[in-house]
Amino acid sequence: MAALTVEAYGADLAGFLGFLSRHLGAEATLADCAGLRPADLRAYLAAEAGRGIGAASRARRVSALKSFFTFLRRRHGVDNAAPRTLAAPRRKSPAPRALAPEQALDVAREAGSLEDKPALAARDVALFTLLYGCGLRIAEALALNLRDLPPLPQGGALRVLGKGAKERMVPVLPAVAAALAAWVALHPARDPAAPVFLGARGKRLDAAVAQKVMRDYRRLAGLPEHATPHALRHSFATHLLAGGGDLRAIQELLGHASLSTTQRYTAVETEALMAVWRRAHPRA
Repeated sequence: MAALTVEAYGADLAGFLGFLSRHLGAEATLADCAGLRPADLRAYLAAEAGRGIGAASRARRVSALKSFFTFLRRRHGVDNAAPRTLAAPRRKSPAPRALAPEQALDVAREAGSLEDKPALAARDVALFTLLYGCGLRIAEALALNLRDLPPLPQGGALRVLGKGAKERMVPVLPAVAAALAAWVALHPARDPAAPVFLGARGKRLDAAVAQKVMRDYRRLAGLPEHATPHALRHSFATHLLAGGGDLRAIQELLGHASLSTTQRYTAVETEALMAVWRRAHPRA
């Protein structure tokens, strides 16, 4: 395992054994570990929650405990089923942070203004227009080759290879097709296998370069710190949902394996509705 993982699990187990010493009134022995009940383990997790330890960290502690007791069973013959009954605390996924529609459009139109070279400016406009207009992950966009694009500037459907090598088709809006066509017209390569987005040295564009372009632009334009390339994907989904888009269709467009992942965007829309209610209702 990675060194940091080993260190984290070691710290979790040291904390657990320290709790047992206090809980039992003496340093825990193998016999004590064999006799622990589910209530003892739940008391440990409750104590961690009382210290303000978050759900994600407590879930890691549960994982550490289960691994530890598996080790005790295999190496020392201590067979205690209590840890296997523990359920990890449910982690609350943070609501995706989208940009306002005018902010997302501003990024798509103006992100290329930082470049002096027309070709690189067209590339940046095409990239950020694609991220917002099609909801792609930055890695998905940078993995595209010229042969993956629909006929330009007419548009059509874009073939995207997502997580787990799962392929999906995403419709390309006229504005996205126009931005891609402007960049492809200046593209130095004509090989269909060439990357769509190239760096200044002619290699496939690195995600760090795109993130830096976005970071520089958001500071210049006074956009919030969460204005990142991935925020454009969040904005795509949030704005579709706000416009009456079907949740299942948005799931397909985003390439989510589970609808529960897409449902996070409903929380964003609910928050927006509550904000309007608070501003408008006389008793809010």
